[in-house]
Amino acid sequence: MKQDELIHGLHAVRAALRYEPSGVLEVWMERNRRDQKMARLREELERSGARIQDVPRKELDRLSDGAAHQGVVIRYRGPEPRGQDALEAHLAGLDHAPFLLILDQVQDPHNLGACLRTADAAGVDAVVAPRDKAVGLTATVHKVASGATASVPFFQVTNLARCLETLKQQGIWLVGAAEQAEAAPWELDLAGPLAVVMGAEGAGLRRLTRESCDFLTRIPMAGQVASLNVSVATGVLLFEAVRQRLSDASSGLESGGEGGAGA
Repeated sequence: MKQDELIHGLHAVRAALRYEPSGVLEVWMERNRRDQKMARLREELERSGARIQDVPRKELDRLSDGAAHQGVVIRYRGPEPRGQDALEAHLAGLDHAPFLLILDQVQDPHNLGACLRTADAAGVDAVVAPRDKAVGLTATVHKVASGATASVPFFQVTNLARCLETLKQQGIWLVGAAEQAEAAPWELDLAGPLAVVMGAEGAGLRRLTRESCDFLTRIPMAGQVASLNVSVATGVLLFEAVRQRLSDASSGLESGGEGGAGA
């Protein structure tokens, strides 16, 4: 069962409100703050039917454990994660070549929030993660994502390997990030139906996930650092795919034709 959590900050609260308005159960707002941003947020919260309590700033400091709450904290109960069936229905409703991000056991909420934010900027159709040993849409994820939890569909599946096989059967190419790969992302065709597959912090892709990928790629590193943070690497790969898609569109080619993710 979904647990209640405390969410703070203007962006995070607005994202939760857009994602599941009925999930906003209780609201605490700074008593002496009357600026325009807070007034608009108050109107939105009132429309959701949530009970609003005006409290002193020190109470918000306590509720947010000293974090930068920007004058608002809510008690929130989000919906149960959407699973495999919902993902397949979502993909069936797309009118273009799917563009997905798969996160294999990413456990840091800051990384998930950053990945969602980048996915939103890149125009990703859905982010998919396993239910086990992976972070879900926590308060920190809402905060870091800055609204992307509401704009990017997020799915958690019971069996990621099975999900990947289903995606492949639907004609979606899986490109996984792995240090042992030889091809750079710009050496692959990322313009068609695509799922970019990223591994967990430190551990990378699990064996079954890696073996499910059609192709593996790595980001060439020129410095002393061996690898990038997963959210940074995600941004590099997603926007290389965006670059190729835009290039295809400007050349008059059809995105998602017969080409795959090969060189």
